[in-house]
Amino acid sequence: MQDITIKAEHFPNLHYRKTGSGPAVVLIHGFPEDGSLWEHIYPALAGLYTVLVPDIPGSGESLLGDENVTIEELAGSIEAILAHENISEAVIVGHSMGGYITLAFAEKRRAWLRGISLVHSTATADTEEKKKTRQKAIELIRKGGKEPFVKGMVPNLFSDTFKELHPDIIEKQVERGMKLEDSSMIAFYNAMINRHDRTSILKDTSIPVQWIIGKEDTVVPVNIALQQARMAKVNFLSLYSYCGHMSMLEQPEKLASDLKDFISYCFYR
Repeated sequence: MQDITIKAEHFPNLHYRKTGSGPAVVLIHGFPEDGSLWEHIYPALAGLYTVLVPDIPGSGESLLGDENVTIEELAGSIEAILAHENISEAVIVGHSMGGYITLAFAEKRRAWLRGISLVHSTATADTEEKKKTRQKAIELIRKGGKEPFVKGMVPNLFSDTFKELHPDIIEKQVERGMKLEDSSMIAFYNAMINRHDRTSILKDTSIPVQWIIGKEDTVVPVNIALQQARMAKVNFLSLYSYCGHMSMLEQPEKLASDLKDFISYCFYR
């Protein structure tokens, strides 16, 4: 595993991990995480693929640069990494906010994509209700309430059964979430609020699209995800029982297996 840091437009430093060899796969984490979220997944892929695991600017070891960052600019950070590696085609896997970034990347650089995997994510914009919820969270964080926000949000990303059986993992994720700067949290939430609907990307593309959906996901409810999972011309659907929003922690072996099957199809069909 290599740790690499580069400079990119809009971002003073951009950190990512690189492991394996072969066709390229990018794993983009969600909120409030960093690239270490994928630590149980990338070893399973590295024997077959070159795996790139960025810290999205504002998380981990990547600096944000601009607090008014957009989802499109975050997608530009992925483009910068691929350009630095001289990679012109890849499968991109995006978890939650990482899925929003993946779709923004697809809007600009569709020719670079061999496949899109949306892991507990959605192509739709925030509803007005969701925007209001995020605004309340921003107000809480601005008032110094990051700790109660993270402690309240993170457990709700997991299924009830997982929370009962693995309180240690929940606590670890809370600790990771607390490492995010207040400014990064606010910037990410504003970027998500202001993103636009990208279901047209799904409808217009011939690129294979994978959907990883948790039956107990309260962030991207199963009925909403299933409505989108038929939009692309080629869809791979995996529905996970007893799983919330975090299959890379709740069911990592299944997720790794499903990703390997999908990525193999994208590169070798």
